[in-house]
Amino acid sequence: MRNGQRIESYVPARLDALPWSSWHWLIVVSLGATWILDGLEVTLAGALGGVLTRHETLGLSDAQVGASATCYLAGAVIGALLFGYGTDRFGRKKLFFITVAVYLIGTALSGFSWNFWSYALFRAITGAGIGGEYAAINSAIDELIPARVRGRVDLIINGSYWVGAAMGAAATLVLLDPRYIPIWLGWRCAFGIGATLGLIVIFFRRWIPESPRWLMIHGRNRQAEEIIADVERKIYGARDSAAEKRRYSELFPTHIRTRTHTPWREIWNAIVHEHRRRSFLGFVLMTTQAFFYNAIFFTYALVLMRFYRVPENDVGGYLLPFALGNVLGPLLLGHLFDTIGRKQMITLTYGLAGILLALAGWLFHAGLLTAQTQTLAWTIIFFVASAAASSAYLTVSEIFPLEIRGMAIAIFFAVGTLVGGVGAPLLFGWIIGTGSSTALFMGYLVAAALMIFAAAMEAWIGVAAERRSLEHIAVPLSSKGL
Repeated sequence: MRNGQRIESYVPARLDALPWSSWHWLIVVSLGATWILDGLEVTLAGALGGVLTRHETLGLSDAQVGASATCYLAGAVIGALLFGYGTDRFGRKKLFFITVAVYLIGTALSGFSWNFWSYALFRAITGAGIGGEYAAINSAIDELIPARVRGRVDLIINGSYWVGAAMGAAATLVLLDPRYIPIWLGWRCAFGIGATLGLIVIFFRRWIPESPRWLMIHGRNRQAEEIIADVERKIYGARDSAAEKRRYSELFPTHIRTRTHTPWREIWNAIVHEHRRRSFLGFVLMTTQAFFYNAIFFTYALVLMRFYRVPENDVGGYLLPFALGNVLGPLLLGHLFDTIGRKQMITLTYGLAGILLALAGWLFHAGLLTAQTQTLAWTIIFFVASAAASSAYLTVSEIFPLEIRGMAIAIFFAVGTLVGGVGAPLLFGWIIGTGSSTALFMGYLVAAALMIFAAAMEAWIGVAAERRSLEHIAVPLSSKGL
């Protein structure tokens, strides 16, 4: 099919009309594992920080431990932008195989590091794989999941980050205990967990097809229809072919002009000019949730040890209830984003998370909390905040046209990572280093105010995307003038 040919396609409508099935579960498991891997990596790296300063491991300084975390984040930003563009240009499936392979290689090599420079390089490669995964996987999931359940599925998948975090915390209790495994070996084995999971993910992804929506745009509509027809046969069965034809006749087509790629000029115009209000919303939601999360999570252990005298070896146990709250939030609240609505629930979760953090910060400053009640407070806060943070990823993945979806996700992930992922840990690490509970309380108030501000922006310019086709939320660039 030649470039620029006008076609009428039922691909998006047929995808949205599919009933939930085992095929969708395969997509959720094989593609959604990305967030489990990211949570595992971040938790393992954080837990290993102290161990890697010992002479029998890599003998890193505290500054080098922090620098290695920065390398991971820098790799994630570069990987997101590079692979995000590739996702839109070359297809979702090619990239989600490449990105998981990059991740697998990086995390496996991390276990074989011999000095700081090798460790920093391998962590950057790992981060590049994870950053690329965000763009490729979010694009594919949104384009394959029916519109009526897209919100809850996206939130649950993004919330699974904390399943990985819990796995990482539990694994370190064994792998870093010299009674079971020598210190010089245990930290290397820890990175083997991620590599093993990566191999399992690659195995499952063999059965995931290319996004039919991407194929449609790129002049391969017949292949897209064959993929959907095969899925329909698996779901409905041959005996239901007549009913299937009736359903097909009731659907609305999408009209597009096929294209091989989207020029940079058009990408810039769509994000900066045509959809600038949505871009501002995506920027606000992503950066505020990143700052909020990283302000707490990356200084979690420091607060427990400095202000509550929790022993270093016991910190992992306090992480488990925190992770549980983060998992349960999207799981229990996710369906409300499809039923009550995106704007209402995003506004509520962002605003409530900010109010709860301000309240918990005041209790902390007043000296009314213990290590246990502080952990309980954080668990409650992030039950709500986890749904809010997941909804930020949901928002930026569904409010931009199909042709630039991967790149848009990459841009806002990169910005959120740079602002929140780098700025918040540095700021709060410095505050905690002063030993001032008042300064830390003020920092918590800043993070809370940012979340409340994001809630106000969502209420003002949020997009009511619930139960709507992606093509109705953001008309494809290829459909202009048709």
